[in-house]
Amino acid sequence: MAPPGCNQNLHPDYYLLCDTEQVWGIVLESVAAAGIISTIIFMLSLLIVIGKVQDATKRSMIPIYFLFLFGTLGIFSLTFAFIIKLNVRTGPTRFFLFGVLFAFCFSCLLTHAFNLVKLVRGKIHLQYPVLLAIAISLTLVQIIIAIIYVVIIVARQNIDFTTMNIEQRNKDFVMLLIYVLFLMALTFLVSMFTFCGTYKGWRRHGAHIYITLLFSIAIWVVWITMLLRGNPELMTQPLWDDPVISIALVSNGWVFLMIYIVPEFCFLTIPRKPEDYPAEDYSCQPTFMKKKTYGVENQAYMKEEIATDAGNNQDPPYVPHYAHFQMENLPPQQEFSIPRPKTRASPYEDYTGGQGTK
Repeated sequence: MAPPGCNQNLHPDYYLLCDTEQVWGIVLESVAAAGIISTIIFMLSLLIVIGKVQDATKRSMIPIYFLFLFGTLGIFSLTFAFIIKLNVRTGPTRFFLFGVLFAFCFSCLLTHAFNLVKLVRGKIHLQYPVLLAIAISLTLVQIIIAIIYVVIIVARQNIDFTTMNIEQRNKDFVMLLIYVLFLMALTFLVSMFTFCGTYKGWRRHGAHIYITLLFSIAIWVVWITMLLRGNPELMTQPLWDDPVISIALVSNGWVFLMIYIVPEFCFLTIPRKPEDYPAEDYSCQPTFMKKKTYGVENQAYMKEEIATDAGNNQDPPYVPHYAHFQMENLPPQQEFSIPRPKTRASPYEDYTGGQGTK
């Protein structure tokens, strides 16, 4: 007999999608469907606002945002594979896509964090082809790991996920996610370095990644603990295994949307601020000028101004110049001039041609 709410001709593996007695399947199905719709709306909105982004640095991150939303869409969709009962079709899908999709999302976050570490220190941002290459390369490692397990180990040994020992299956599932856990820890560490920079405008983007990873780590610690220790001790295994993983998928997907994507969308169309970037001649300045342009070296002029304005009771103005010596009045020097030539009387002025006077 089909449970209440389900059609009599429906396959038993799909009963949790419509069973009104076990409400968790319907609730998670609704929340996952809402996440899918929201993610698609964000993806379409991202395509619309591309032309309105004035900052070239933020525009280079749009492909990473799109890939991240694509991975989030897959996470919400994968929830249905855990609401449907484990069989020969959902088993490989669970083991392969779970780690790959999360590795895809965390690789995008790690790439964004690497780019922010450069920006908060006044360096040139990475171009979008480089960002895409980094994100995809980091994801390929998890794809290779999942292929080795699902195709080589399971397929060649004719292992059926439905008949496999429950404890061994859960351990293998968690072992496949070791690289994802490494990406998560590395992203969390790199996001903390985004708070140590001169240009504070980029720190809020690092804060989005930091808080997202903080909530994600908490979710992963809870569901892995429940899967390996909590459910066996409470005698609820395997009844609670699929709900625990489904709740983790839906929760982490909404964390990605609400804590990372929504704030990033709010700052995406904000015009470029000069204080978030170094000056155009920043690379041409000497090192000591970049670090300090005022301080003790200006005391020579400051003392002179104090002495000059002491009688007027005026505050000495700030003179942003550098002097190694005290200025002093020079004594007046002797004036020198070039002598002009003087005309002489000609010796032949009284000459009369040799004729005597009569």
